[in-house]
Amino acid sequence: MASLQRYWALGAVVLAAFASAGAYAGGWLHGSVPLALALLTALGVHDLLQDRHAILRNYPIIGHFRFMFEEIRPEIRQYFFESDTERVPFSREQRAIVYQRAKGVLDKRPFGTKLDPYSDGYEWIHHSILASTIESADFRTTIGASREQPYQASVFNISAMSFGALSANAILALNRGAKMGGFAHDTGEGSISKYHREPGGDLIWEIGSGYFGARKPDGTFSDERFAENASQPQVRMVELKLSQGAKPGHGGVLPAPKVTPEIAQARGVEPWVTVESPARHTVFSNPIELLAFIERMRRLAQGKPTGFKLAVGHPWEWFAIVKAMLETGITPDFIVVDGKEGGTGAAPAEFMDRAGMPMHDGLLLVHNTLVACGLRSQIKLGAAGQIITAFDIARAMAMGADWCNAARGFMFALGCIQSLSCHTDRCPTGVATQDPLRQRALVVPDKAQRVFQFHHNTLEALRELLQAAGLVHPSQLRPHHIMRRIGQDDSRPLSEVYDFLPEGALLVPGGAAECGPHYRAWWDRARPDSFHPMPGASRA
Repeated sequence: MASLQRYWALGAVVLAAFASAGAYAGGWLHGSVPLALALLTALGVHDLLQDRHAILRNYPIIGHFRFMFEEIRPEIRQYFFESDTERVPFSREQRAIVYQRAKGVLDKRPFGTKLDPYSDGYEWIHHSILASTIESADFRTTIGASREQPYQASVFNISAMSFGALSANAILALNRGAKMGGFAHDTGEGSISKYHREPGGDLIWEIGSGYFGARKPDGTFSDERFAENASQPQVRMVELKLSQGAKPGHGGVLPAPKVTPEIAQARGVEPWVTVESPARHTVFSNPIELLAFIERMRRLAQGKPTGFKLAVGHPWEWFAIVKAMLETGITPDFIVVDGKEGGTGAAPAEFMDRAGMPMHDGLLLVHNTLVACGLRSQIKLGAAGQIITAFDIARAMAMGADWCNAARGFMFALGCIQSLSCHTDRCPTGVATQDPLRQRALVVPDKAQRVFQFHHNTLEALRELLQAAGLVHPSQLRPHHIMRRIGQDDSRPLSEVYDFLPEGALLVPGGAAECGPHYRAWWDRARPDSFHPMPGASRA
């Protein structure tokens, strides 16, 4: 009954229309009132049946007020606020860009930037007098080039979002859009559902600490179940999730009432039984065992690219993994660096605000360490954490990423309005809910087209940025291409803002001393056989 409350406006109008029709027939009500109510009723029915606006399908009649307020917002800000100094939050600007690109409408605007180019931290990309010409925006990178089944990945893909967190219609639309555009869709740790399979788009199968889709009844990892799913042609890569940016080091519990038969089938668990995702993995306990597990998954996946995702935490733990790579000779085919900026359906406030490393800091540490150990050419790097615009992609790739993943941008393309109700099962646009009536509002063919257009138009914008910079592929981006404002009177390229380590610097005895505070404090104390550092005097 609660899910029907949002139709109260339409119900009230229909009842009033019938009552006014009777009153008009009785001769004591003017005919304009029943006519107006009949028109409102027709509008409400149209809202329910149309397939362009999820808000109107879920909130007939009253949903129009939202669009009206959106239209007059600039005028309200102009006349009732300090229009010269008041700035629209950048997240709103990003969302507007996504909506425009997803809908295929003109994303141009007059009167210049709304950002302050003299504010501290403002960034831009240098352009060239000798602009280049790029024929296609279908930029790709090869992951697992030396493996039996390498993958030619787009430089822009859908980040991890599970079925269960997202609705069936949202998963269908995302995967159909990925199929249309030839880019990858990360399953999230909820495993592969029938809604991932139906459209046939490329999948990156994420394995979390619950080993969903690859687990035995007792929750431990199953080689047989894993091999069965990993062998599907639709699965192009396998990603082991060590941690996620929004709540690193925090497990999760899916309450029994949310474990529907469909979700249980995808995850390989019993329906209507509470399921736990532990805060840590049980299949390994040290870096060498982690890499052995990566190799084991790669073998079971018949040579498909296999890697891991992490939000960087203690630097010595990351250094320990790299030292284990050097000792064992086992390397992942890719690493995805997630940042604390990344979103999630629900997380404790302290984890959202204060736990984990921001993506650019984590990406820099991972990239630098691999370069300084001579491993960077063997491992591709993905970046995830509020990647929305073409400039976000360009900046991350200039900092060392080979490709980028986005969740929030593709959710905007599906129609997400950031109502912040993901954890309540009352998403107004049908994106993050399992309520069949609410997700009915999300019309799969329409939203799949928007997912495709957002991806396509964002890469077209990246192509234009690269042409302006005189480059021909985003892999050519380097830190010196991106500038940052440092105070009112100074700006510097990122190559001068951050320290970038030379090739092999950590392989030289004593090289850590020349590589910055993280390395001086922790590199020599990191050990390949343990995530705990060796005892030492440093408290850096």
